[in-house]
Order: sequence, then C-alpha cells, then structure tokens
Amino acid sequence: MSEPTVVTPAVLRDWALPAAGEGKRARGRVCVVGGTSATPGAVLVAGEASLRAGGGVLALATAATAAPALAVAVPEASVEGVAVDQDGNLAESAAEVLAPWAQGADVVLVGTGFSDPDASAALLRRLAPELAGTVVVDALGSAFLTAHPDGLHHLEGRAVLCVNPTELARTAGVEDDEAEADLAAVAAEVARRCRVVVLCGAAEKHVVTPEGDSWLVQGGGPGLGVSGSGDVQAGIVAGLIARGAEPAQAATWGAYLHARAGERLAAEVGVVGYLARELPAQVPQILVELG
Repeated sequence: MSEPTVVTPAVLRDWALPAAGEGKRARGRVCVVGGTSATPGAVLVAGEASLRAGGGVLALATAATAAPALAVAVPEASVEGVAVDQDGNLAESAAEVLAPWAQGADVVLVGTGFSDPDASAALLRRLAPELAGTVVVDALGSAFLTAHPDGLHHLEGRAVLCVNPTELARTAGVEDDEAEADLAAVAAEVARRCRVVVLCGAAEKHVVTPEGDSWLVQGGGPGLGVSGSGDVQAGIVAGLIARGAEPAQAATWGAYLHARAGERLAAEVGVVGYLARELPAQVPQILVELG
C-alpha cells in the first residue's frame, strides 16, 4: 500500500468532481436498499444525503410496513416496500423484487439501517449477482463480504465499502483491537481481497483501493459519533457516484464532506449534540466552497 495522501481542499480541487448536469437524469439515479421495520429512518437520511451531494433521481426500498410513512417523509423519492422476515429484517425473497427495481440505477446503496448480519448476508447473496451498476455497501451489509469475499468481483472494482472499525474487523476476520491498531493495513487487505474501495474510520478516515492507493481524511470531531452518521456518509458517497465520480474519488470526497459537515455543526450547535439528519444540509455549501 502506498503512503496515504492527506486530503486537503487543494488536493480535492486538483481532483475535481464531474460538473453537475443540468437535469435530474443527467445527475444519475440512486437506489437505496436498507432499513428494517424498526429503522426506516436510516434510509431517509442516506437518501437525503445522496441528493444533497448532487444525485438527481432517488428511489428508496425498505420494509413494506414503513414504506408509506417514508414516502411522505421523503416526497422527492419513489418508495418501494418489500417483504420482511419474522424479525422485521428485509427478507431474502425481497431480492426478486429489488433486482429489477434496481436495474438501470447508476448506483445502489445497500445495507444502511440493517440490523442482523445473517439476514443482510442472505439478502445480498441473492441480490448482489443481479446488480450491474456501481454498488455502495454500508455497515452491516458488509456481512455479505465477510461470508463471500468474492461476492462483488463481477463489478470489477465499481464498489465502495463504508464501514466502522468494528465492521471492518469482522469483514477482515480479525479481532477489533487488531483492526484498531492499523486500520489502513486492514482496510487495504479487505480492499484487495474483495476488490472494493474501502472507506473506514472515525477521527481519521482511510480510503484504500484494491490497487493499494490510499487517502487520509482527518478531523470531523466527536459529534459524528452518533446514530445515523454513517448512513449520511454512505449516502453522500452514493450521490457523488450518481453525478459521475469514480468510486475512489467519491469515497475520498464523501469522507471529507462528512468530516467538514460535522465540524460546521460543532461550531453552530456544540461539539456534541447535533443530529445526523442535520448533516446533509451542510453538504451543498461545502461543495460550493471547494468548487
């Protein structure tokens, strides 16, 4: 793995995002698959974050019982309700509905709001082979790659894995303290084995490609350690891909935007105490300043 590039505004300006298209179709279609009967809000914040980052068309899929409320809460999106198992997790059989639903998407974000590793892996075992666009796997969606490291190889690198250190450790098959000791190295191994771009970290975020290129994003503050924050970051990454960014670029820009949004809210609200759903609204102005 190469020495990481420390991400600064100058680095990002030299690695400019594709210009936003004039129409919603020109900025891509984002499909978010996530939540459970108890956690549809994760899909809401991820979807909003994708639009705030520049995605054009948004489609959300979650538990059928929660879909009507989600459709009202996010009027900008079309919403699909799918079957759940006895515990409220998206059922493995939902893949039959989700596969054609996701066809034609520029990016599919899956995993946000999932709560059961086994159910997550079962759904993605059925769904992942049917996905042909770029895929962002978030949080417990990583359980699929733990069980099937080659499960996204058919995408030829057009995938991003967004995980916290504990999820990274499980994906790598190592203990938490081993991952914490060298997140960059463990992320590099997962990236190589699974052929995905890995975005992982907290106060320091690491982005690593399957080829070993790496970037380091510093800052953000402790306020980002709050429920829903990772969902927002994954949504930002998905929105950047929808507007034309390559996976490594989207992951690096997404990590930076997420960190800076946290710092802005820390200054306005307090070091801790702001809510994850307040993060997406900070993103457009940060993008303007980096443009």
